[in-house]
Amino acid sequence: MPDPALEWEHLAKAERDIAEGERRITRQMLLIEKMLQEGRDTAEAEKLLLILRETLAEWQAHREEILRDLERHNLLRSS
Repeated sequence: MPDPALEWEHLAKAERDIAEGERRITRQMLLIEKMLQEGRDTAEAEKLLLILRETLAEWQAHREEILRDLERHNLLRSS
């Protein structure tokens, strides 16, 4: 059985990573919009946005894996 405290730490880190990823995506989208308004090339900025979105999806999947582990070991708190 996994260490419950460690599992909760992993979940908290995953949540922080996801929140930061969402902030980065928002900033990148705003930057792309500004670049478009200025008539600038956004190809590289859009590539980075795709990478950020893919990374966020991986972090979200990791969070779900942690939640499944917690549930499997009956460590999820009832709400």
